[in-house]
Amino acid sequence: MVYFVNSPERLVPDALAGFARVHADLVLHDEAGGFLHARYPAPNRRVGIVSGGGSGHEPLHLGFIGTGMLDAVCPGRLMASPHNRQVLEASRAVARAEGVLHLVKNYTGDRINFGIAAERLAHEGIACARVLIDDDLASDSDESDAGRRGTGATVLVEKVLGAAADTGLGLRELAELGAELVGRCRSLAVASAAHTSPATGRPAFDVADGELEYGVGIHGERASRTVSRPPLDELVTEMTEALLASLGPAPGESVIALVNGLGGVTRLELYGVARELASRLDRHKLVLERILVGDFVTALDMRGFTLTLMRADTETVKWFDAPAHTPAWPR
Repeated sequence: MVYFVNSPERLVPDALAGFARVHADLVLHDEAGGFLHARYPAPNRRVGIVSGGGSGHEPLHLGFIGTGMLDAVCPGRLMASPHNRQVLEASRAVARAEGVLHLVKNYTGDRINFGIAAERLAHEGIACARVLIDDDLASDSDESDAGRRGTGATVLVEKVLGAAADTGLGLRELAELGAELVGRCRSLAVASAAHTSPATGRPAFDVADGELEYGVGIHGERASRTVSRPPLDELVTEMTEALLASLGPAPGESVIALVNGLGGVTRLELYGVARELASRLDRHKLVLERILVGDFVTALDMRGFTLTLMRADTETVKWFDAPAHTPAWPR
């Protein structure tokens, strides 16, 4: 695998410059500050919303800058956290009357750098709160000090919180809502091939023919379990049952689902996965209110997919359906 790049070192900065040029009607790029922000911020917000993380997961987070979702995004280097200086500059730029809300995926580097920025904001008199996104069922283990990783639910949380912020909710209200939303989400990912390193042209790990990494991460973390690759219906059944066992929805309850490609799976395959997922939810007598299919949280060219479920009440569905004008939101 050879990437189409000027050099591995130029991959991220060239892509950011290209993204800003393509979406200049929606996004402004502050190269000195190391962040991108919405050209037309939502007028009714009392709180700015900032997210970010390593590059290589596009369209996360860049594709969700704009009215109805994120005010600013701090992109790090490939698979690496943004620097706390980037988070600070972005937060200063988009903070509103009640401050700024940080949406942070549960990875050590992200937690540290967003935390340092939050401390500096407090010294400057800018109120700041954090929503920590930790939805990955595969890393839900007593043996893991870090806890569950932040993965596919990030997109759903960004969408719902963005719409809620547009109604004028305050910082504390949004932080509490965000924590509740995260608690209602679980994700699980599988892959038949790892992503390829732009620097070496080699995969992050090897998967034998006929095998599958069950519970893979989005940064090249190999799953704790390698299994013989089952038929799709059996695979989706096992994944769905695990997600539902963790979330515990009752029959008749509503859910929002995400079928997310990790970068190297075709849309044709993902729609087949969506069919299997919807059928399993029907069997459990759950109401599938909405389902998104496509690449939302990728891992470069990893050949795999993520299933995410969010338990949803009427208000959650309403906020999910609210208009959003960003480069990548599909509705």
